[in-house]
Amino acid sequence: MIRMWRRCMEASRSGCTSRFQSGLGLGFLQRWMSSEPQKRFAALWGNGDFGRLGLGSLDSQWRPAFCPAFEKESLCDIACGGAHTLFLTETGSVYATGLNDFGQLGISDERGYTLEPVEVTGLNKDIIQISAGYHHSSAITVDGELYMWGNNSSGQLGIGKRTAKLVPEPTRVESLAGINIKMIALGSEHSIAVTAEGEALSWGGGSGRLGHGDQSSIIGFLSSKSEYTPRLIKTLEGVKVKNVAAGLLHSVCIDENGSAFLFDERASNKLGFGEANNTTSPSIISKLPLSEEVACGGYHTCVVTSGGELYTWGSNENGCLGIGSIDVVHMPERVEGPFLKSPVCKVSCGWKHTAAISGGKIFTWGWGGSHGTFSVDGHSSGGQLGQGNDVDYFEPMMVTFDRDIKALNVSCGFNHTGAILECT
Repeated sequence: MIRMWRRCMEASRSGCTSRFQSGLGLGFLQRWMSSEPQKRFAALWGNGDFGRLGLGSLDSQWRPAFCPAFEKESLCDIACGGAHTLFLTETGSVYATGLNDFGQLGISDERGYTLEPVEVTGLNKDIIQISAGYHHSSAITVDGELYMWGNNSSGQLGIGKRTAKLVPEPTRVESLAGINIKMIALGSEHSIAVTAEGEALSWGGGSGRLGHGDQSSIIGFLSSKSEYTPRLIKTLEGVKVKNVAAGLLHSVCIDENGSAFLFDERASNKLGFGEANNTTSPSIISKLPLSEEVACGGYHTCVVTSGGELYTWGSNENGCLGIGSIDVVHMPERVEGPFLKSPVCKVSCGWKHTAAISGGKIFTWGWGGSHGTFSVDGHSSGGQLGQGNDVDYFEPMMVTFDRDIKALNVSCGFNHTGAILECT
């Protein structure tokens, strides 16, 4: 519990104030401010299908809307997945909302989706970190135990090959018993974790994105494309990893010296590797200053340096790199604009959109759901940028608020976005 409290306090020191524009939840916010001004709450925006925004309806939100479910609780973290969202309270409880077709909500009943956050069952210890993949979820306890649930078709839960393909309730990863897990990142079909000693482990589908190279784990047999239990990334032995991120087809690790290592399912121009032909083992990313934070999207990557600079590269469809164009970038390029005046402290990547926190303000760019993408009867399902429209933005744009708000954390899902905020 002490570790969790410290983590929340560290997050609260990372930003300043910003402004919010949304009619939904305004009365809730006013009540909250009058009684508990330091409570941390959630705002969400974007596609509302399957209740992933947790607002009690299926409506999409073009601007941030406050989640009223936690009026009596303070939140510590949020994690947006494919079409579901996880919330972590400051008391160490986990809640989930949205699509539940693979059991990714971790609830005991068979509901296909929920419109409002429901407490995740089966977690009997305080939780300090949550993560959401495309169809699977995870939680780390205060003493470093790892629990996972949801889709297990490619072994992404790490609980063994002879287990169910769908696991609807949190299940402890028994092979990690006695190992203190510090953090975890979930991709589409794979997972990557870091121990308290800085060792990197990965499992799930797609051998390249796991970083194990093409070598077989048993002499004489070719390696499977899936790992069903956590496996040490041998190439990173002796490297103390402090941060990890997982995307659709690739993963990135950052070590204690600020070096970034990348590995992917297949080298391609879309991911920004030019003529590289083997990135199935971790390869150091050159031309990057000392790195602190990292995020992986569908086909793009973002790194925050120790000086608060933001670098991006990879596919630039819909302008998700934030560099003012839609050109593919093969090497890290700095995102300037508002970040020349104020450093970046947090970044998150969705499928084709990106969000960052700078000076306590939230900035978004990339795919906004332009031109009615995925529309039904002419109604666009966009809005994940929170700018009030479905337009693509090629440069960072500030998300506006109508109250003094400090952003503590931000998380991008497939086509929705969530944030943890605090009234100043």
